[in-house]
Amino acid sequence: MSPRTAPPRVLTVAGSDSGGGAGVQADLKTMLALGVHGMSVLTAVTAQNSLGVQGAWELPEEAVRAQYRSVVDDIGVQAVKTGMLASAALVEAVAELLAGTDAPAVVDPVGVSKHGDPLLAESALDSVRERLLPVATVATPNLDEVAQLTGVRVTAEGDLRRAAGAVLEFGPRWALIKGGHLPDGAEAVDLLTDGREEHWLRAPRHDNRHTHGTGCTLASAVAAGLAKGLAVPDAVRGAKEYVTGAIAAGFALGGGIGPVDHGWRFRTP
Repeated sequence: MSPRTAPPRVLTVAGSDSGGGAGVQADLKTMLALGVHGMSVLTAVTAQNSLGVQGAWELPEEAVRAQYRSVVDDIGVQAVKTGMLASAALVEAVAELLAGTDAPAVVDPVGVSKHGDPLLAESALDSVRERLLPVATVATPNLDEVAQLTGVRVTAEGDLRRAAGAVLEFGPRWALIKGGHLPDGAEAVDLLTDGREEHWLRAPRHDNRHTHGTGCTLASAVAAGLAKGLAVPDAVRGAKEYVTGAIAAGFALGGGIGPVDHGWRFRTP
């Protein structure tokens, strides 16, 4: 038998979540569920569970560069997704690598964990603004990350457009502002825009506290869609549908906040 053609390839550049709910582990599960081949560049190791992050250790810049070149130069990629980058040095190294890669990049500017634990040094924020966001095809900040990066505080749906404009000023082609943390409403509302066209994405808000890994999962799902050749709005719509189902199926794990269910489609009758 002749070998099968490889599926589209997506590379995640992110930290490890030892509890398996977020980070590289969530990214690879999402990629498998959506039919692409996931590969990884590890930027940091965390001791993490359902209760929070007990420790984090970033990898040397040399190790991150070597992993990236090893994968991209031999296997190639159709999309790259970034998550936890930890420090200014790693942010700048990854931004340089992305700028030299002919593939769309989905940047999830991870600042804190679901439990509020910091995952990005304060000193790295300027590097995210000035080096990483300008090379992003899609930036996917949540409301806390929007405030951290731009100073814009979103308290209502009407603020999402202003938040997107502030993010776009740093240079990504598209901004996906995730409104899931808005306090009111029966819907989770996100805004995707490139400054010219707008796409408002709405889904039912599920009463489920087990949402660990939501941001990683969404960004990875967007990257999977882009790797398949979808246009940005179509990739984001598909990712929103996938993550909404994963949130609805999120399950208890340990004594704290459990993860979304990356395999929910396999378990749906």
